[in-house]
Amino acid sequence: MQVNQTLSTLSDMAFATSVVVYVLAMMLYFAEFASARARHSERERAAEPVAAPAASPPVSGTATDGSVVGRLEPEPRKPWSERFGGMAVAVTVLAALVHAFSLVTRGFAVGRVPWGNMYEFGSAICLAAVVAWLVVLYRQSRPQRSTTPASKLRGLGGFVLLPTTLLLFLSGTALYAQASPLQPALQSYWIWIHVSAAIVSTGVFMLAGVASIMFLVRLRHENNPLRAEGIGSRLPTSQALDRIAYRATVLIMPVWTFAIMAGAIWAEAAWGRFWGWDPKETCSFIAWIVYAAYLHARATSGWRGTRAAWINVFGLAVMIFNLFFINIVISGLHSYAGL
Repeated sequence: MQVNQTLSTLSDMAFATSVVVYVLAMMLYFAEFASARARHSERERAAEPVAAPAASPPVSGTATDGSVVGRLEPEPRKPWSERFGGMAVAVTVLAALVHAFSLVTRGFAVGRVPWGNMYEFGSAICLAAVVAWLVVLYRQSRPQRSTTPASKLRGLGGFVLLPTTLLLFLSGTALYAQASPLQPALQSYWIWIHVSAAIVSTGVFMLAGVASIMFLVRLRHENNPLRAEGIGSRLPTSQALDRIAYRATVLIMPVWTFAIMAGAIWAEAAWGRFWGWDPKETCSFIAWIVYAAYLHARATSGWRGTRAAWINVFGLAVMIFNLFFINIVISGLHSYAGL
């Protein structure tokens, strides 16, 4: 099929725009993070005891609390930290929409799924991670489920977007590939099933890994308030971060299992065997074992907490190794995805 250059160019422009908007959203998250720290310091200074002035009798027409009778007090304005947080979420949604538009137009430009090479695959993973973050933010911020203040929960947002924007930048520069038809080895309906499951799984695992890293930072601060005070005091509680990491992993683990099984079925159809210990297959299976070990450790007394979190972080490292080193450096049957 001939490539539609107009749609291809439009996709590239939308991709570049989404990266810029993601960076803006990340800056707004960190602006809320920093301004909230400043407010916390001001509250601590205000809480210091001061000498109380001598009481004076109330003036006529003035209530005992100092307000004027019959006058409506204006509603207090939202602090800058809250404004930054609201803008950060809105800009993140905008960036995700532009990002999705770039993938859709890329698919229409070449008449196939928009994850046929490393550039498209990395872009789709980042979109999955951002959507997963927005879902977590929405579900945890609902009043009936709100156990963590929204401002605290948004403190995780900048740290989620940081690896996302780095991967997007790398995908759009070093891994970029011109729009082209699928290679013959990838021309199968299994690319819709197997690769899409792998994309969603990798994106959610990225979110879970970031939550576990921040859990370790927060727990270090909770154990000793003088440690990691600048970051740890502004993060959600360790229980909330641990819950996010665990629930994300529990929900996505069946999808990752299905991705490996679907890949084995596709391998049998393409190469005549279900499993051949190809580097990609081996590393994916190792990642499955690591995440299974994390879920087991998380439910085991004595392993829950720091030890389980480190296993989850190791799982993220395996996924990153699988994404870059296996696909780019090591030669195998999956190397046809190319750059």
